[in-house]
Amino acid sequence: MLSLGHVIGRVLRYWLPGVVAATILTGLVYVALQQTLRLGANDPQIQMAEDTAAALAAGGEARTLVPTQAVDIGRSLAPFLIVFDRDGRVVASSASLDGATPALPAGVLDATRPRGENRLTWQPRPGVRLATVITVVNGGTGGYVLAGRSLREVESRIDLLGLQVGLAWLALVVATLVVSVMVTLLSGLRQPAPLPSA
Repeated sequence: MLSLGHVIGRVLRYWLPGVVAATILTGLVYVALQQTLRLGANDPQIQMAEDTAAALAAGGEARTLVPTQAVDIGRSLAPFLIVFDRDGRVVASSASLDGATPALPAGVLDATRPRGENRLTWQPRPGVRLATVITVVNGGTGGYVLAGRSLREVESRIDLLGLQVGLAWLALVVATLVVSVMVTLLSGLRQPAPLPSA
């Protein structure tokens, strides 16, 4: 008969590798799905920024290309556009936060120019997080186009995903513990009884 210490030792020997495998598997699933959700949040803005930049490069006017109706980016899920000149001054904007166009962090536009495009999460104030795409205007008077929209719904889905993956991890850990205990007990039962001493 196995002692309690031997039983616990064998259970841990079977269980811990299962916990490690479950942690790695659920971690990879979470990261892959989280990145898919976050990167997908850029899709409308990529098209908006590229199309507006192309129109400006062809001689279009920023004030006619940017919607006149302001989007309150602190509340609305609607996408918005901001056009900047070469020096980073706002030429036209449909974004409004506390009654004004929010200011980009210093250096963002400068970092965009060498690459031609910049995709980033912008947080103009606590509680307001935006999926933004900035495109350089190559032609015409130059400048930059920023397209963005709120991440509120996407981040709610990511939070839900985290809960679901966490529950799946817990279920796998419990399942591997049950299997480990069963394997340990069955292996203990199969052990031959000790021979009687002479």
